Amino acid sequence: MLMLQFASFYGGDIGGVLSYWESLGLFSYVLPFLLIFALVFGILTRVKIFKDNKAINGVIALTVGLLALQFSFVPVFFSEIFPRLGVGLALILSALILFGLFLPEEKTNKYVGWGGFLLALIVFVVVTSQSFAWTGGTWEWWFYDNWPKILGIGIIIGAIALVWTSTDPKKPPLQVPEFGVPIFRSGK
Repeated sequence: MLMLQFASFYGGDIGGVLSYWESLGLFSYVLPFLLIFALVFGILTRVKIFKDNKAINGVIALTVGLLALQFSFVPVFFSEIFPRLGVGLALILSALILFGLFLPEEKTNKYVGWGGFLLALIVFVVVTSQSFAWTGGTWEWWFYDNWPKILGIGIIIGAIALVWTSTDPKKPPLQVPEFGVPIFRSGK
């Protein structure tokens, strides 16, 4: 807040500019429209449904972008999800920094990769569920009823992944001797 006060002294008021852009509808309409337009246009161009006809791709992307802003659902959803996404990304970055600080260098890539994936998955679920909370529906009641099942499935998947990654295909399997066959034979 102090920086916003100092900025006006030096000839620029960033807070005032952001407030002015907000009053113009830049954050509520222009930026969501540009994001939706760019995503739809990029997907249509990549999939090549209409070959290389960029005019049709542009018309469809423009239509989808404008129709998405017809009601206040998209602007409200974007205003809910992106601040939480920013906080989630900051949490993931902080965790990756701490992983890198405390793990030995030879194990950093393996554990940071899996730990970062699990953390990103948790952040995704929390950000998504909290962003949909304004619609009146949350996942909290469902999670409260089903958390033992989710935990059990997670443990089973983790055990399978542990067994799968711990087996070395180059090493022969452990040979168990037959019953009655001596394990050690005398040298005679």
